[in-house]
Amino acid sequence: MRYDADHKDETRKRVLKAAATAIREEGPFKVGVAQVMSRAGLTHGGFYAHFASKEDMVAEGIGRMFEEARRRFDWEVRPGRGPGEALAAYIDFYLSAEHRDTRAAGCPLPFLAADAPRLPGPARERYAAGVAGLTARLVERLALLGRPDPAADARSLLSEMVGALSLARADPDPARSDMILATSRAALKARFDLEVPS
Repeated sequence: MRYDADHKDETRKRVLKAAATAIREEGPFKVGVAQVMSRAGLTHGGFYAHFASKEDMVAEGIGRMFEEARRRFDWEVRPGRGPGEALAAYIDFYLSAEHRDTRAAGCPLPFLAADAPRLPGPARERYAAGVAGLTARLVERLALLGRPDPAADARSLLSEMVGALSLARADPDPARSDMILATSRAALKARFDLEVPS
């Protein structure tokens, strides 16, 4: 049976969504082609209609992870929210128990940071492009707040959020984990003099 280009595009999107979820859950080196295709409801044999190799799928899957993260960021900074309120809302989301406890979705940085130096070139480039894109979005918001060096502030803000979320996920004590998130949320919002979202 022959399929049109739209069908192939939709199928590829399903595979990439499954790949992004599997990379978050298993890591980029443990994810398997058969596993991803099965999650997408497809057979292993159809893989090469969409990707040249497993490494290609991983790189594209990482790109998909950052696309999902961008959509979440855009939701938090949606029109109608001032830059301070929007940034505070994003910090609240990022350093929330919900984000910490989600293994199949969320920002790819905490999932990939430890593996990124060992990724093959194309996957590492996708990771770097994703970091740059998220940083640029933070720079835009911080510039609107009149920060004197929004680029430096954005790098610092992103680093603290990723570090705090990673530590909160790793801590086996729920009270300590919650405290890591709460302390970082409060410290960041105070440091950037951010509005509290409604």
